[in-house]
Amino acid sequence: MAIVLGPNQYGKAENRLVTVTRDGAVHAIRDLTVSTSLRGDLADTHLTGDNSKVLATDTQKNTVYAFAKQAPVGEIEDFALRLGRHFVASQEAITGARVLIDEHAWQRIEGNDHSFVQGSGEKRTTAVTVEGERAWVVSGVRDVVVLKTTGSEFHGFPRDEYTTLKETDDRILATSVTARWRYQGDGIDWADSFTRIRRLLLTTFATKHSLSLQQTLYAMGEAVLRERPEVAEVRLSMPNKHHFAVDLSPFGLENDNEVFYAADRPYGLIEGCVLRDDAEDAGSAWYALPTF
Repeated sequence: MAIVLGPNQYGKAENRLVTVTRDGAVHAIRDLTVSTSLRGDLADTHLTGDNSKVLATDTQKNTVYAFAKQAPVGEIEDFALRLGRHFVASQEAITGARVLIDEHAWQRIEGNDHSFVQGSGEKRTTAVTVEGERAWVVSGVRDVVVLKTTGSEFHGFPRDEYTTLKETDDRILATSVTARWRYQGDGIDWADSFTRIRRLLLTTFATKHSLSLQQTLYAMGEAVLRERPEVAEVRLSMPNKHHFAVDLSPFGLENDNEVFYAADRPYGLIEGCVLRDDAEDAGSAWYALPTF
């Protein structure tokens, strides 16, 4: 029996980066979490402890901060591409780089030029993979909590001796959306594309009369692909944040879908991918990302 080294990578995870841009008295803030991972000819460090080809993770961290100083961060996709291409071009042993960025939103406090309040838990994300001269960009958004109070049903499912769930033709539908979309190419107006894709996802959730969360998921991905030619595929993960109508009959009260118990767990977890059948090869776009 032979024992061999399999796929591997290493890097610096969750570097916290905050930049302040000052335009006179008016300040602007960017708040990012940046993770870098490198892969390539790294067998020696695993097998013999020879680190001559290992760019230290501390150096990767320092590069993130230096790049943020040397040029404006700009769109997170562009910043990730600059970092990934730098690592591959500057290190002979490194053949691939992955850069993950989450952006944390801050909003200016009204009437003040240099004070901010942190927004919701929603995060804009990107995952950039560089291999030689090629690059793949997967951007997205996560922790987008949405809810609608009607326009959702769930019925017609199989019943067996363990089924207790009642069918319904009117329920609250709530979820926390994680959406990732793979771009075709990288010469894209990232900010405009993100804004329009996010709007399509939310509008479709709100307006699609839903017979299941699966149907809603597909409709959201389909809407993006129909309207945004720069996107090859969309992957969505949507936990069903259940809201159960409370039985008020012991108190002599009728509950006409007005009072609910919001359960945080367990929950249904709906995940899926919607893609163009003629989309270009995904290459390493999803490398080391969660399945969805």
